[in-house]
Amino acid sequence: MALSNTLYLGVWMLFSILFFTFVAYSKIREIMIKLLLVEDDANLRYIVQGGLEDMIGGYEVVTAANGEEGLQQCKEHHPDVIVSDIEMPVMDGYEMVRRIRETDGETPILFSSALVSPKDVVKGYEIGANNYIKKPFIPEELDAHIHALLKLSKGEKAKDESQCYKIGKEYMLDATHATLKHTSGVNKTLTVRETGLLQMLCEKRGDVIRREAILDKFWNTEDDFFASRSLDVFVTKLRKLLSEDDSITIKTVKGVGLMLIEN
Repeated sequence: MALSNTLYLGVWMLFSILFFTFVAYSKIREIMIKLLLVEDDANLRYIVQGGLEDMIGGYEVVTAANGEEGLQQCKEHHPDVIVSDIEMPVMDGYEMVRRIRETDGETPILFSSALVSPKDVVKGYEIGANNYIKKPFIPEELDAHIHALLKLSKGEKAKDESQCYKIGKEYMLDATHATLKHTSGVNKTLTVRETGLLQMLCEKRGDVIRREAILDKFWNTEDDFFASRSLDVFVTKLRKLLSEDDSITIKTVKGVGLMLIEN
């Protein structure tokens, strides 16, 4: 009987230790920075990943060897911040960032490159990078850049908790509450996809958004007949909802995508 009680107590203590270890580990993961590192140099990837995870600490680093892999990893892991080289095979950093910014305007992106001429820097900022760090760098320098970007990003989000977009002369999209407001006082409730699509068009107004980028974001596919037809239905409905203001046009650019135009 005494042996049975001792065994029971031992099992209970082991379970308790495992449980609290799991809880502690989960909480640590919650406050860790998930970073996507896109770098074609395998040695440099290893050094940067080790420097952030082992020397600095507080990082979970996901890696990719080129822009194409970076897009896939970004889609799967939803990183807090992205650090990317520019010159890479298959797909370079510029093209990767351009595609990311078609659907994601918030995740901070830092270019790490030896290409730091004024022309290169301007191009990077124009397509959506938030900052540059010149190679070579030490982990502490990269860590400082990352924390500065994340702090700035959180501050901007706090300022813009209510996501409202003026559309044309008569409409306002309240994306937070999925509502399209008209100056007459009539409000129309939108579906999640209608809200997301209209918000995307507002954020990129004047620019063409590729159909593939829209389908990937809202239907999780880039090439599906039924998803593509569904997108056409949503666009038709949005055009109808905005029809009272003739200064607004959702233009279809044949073979490319959609664009919100305001006259």
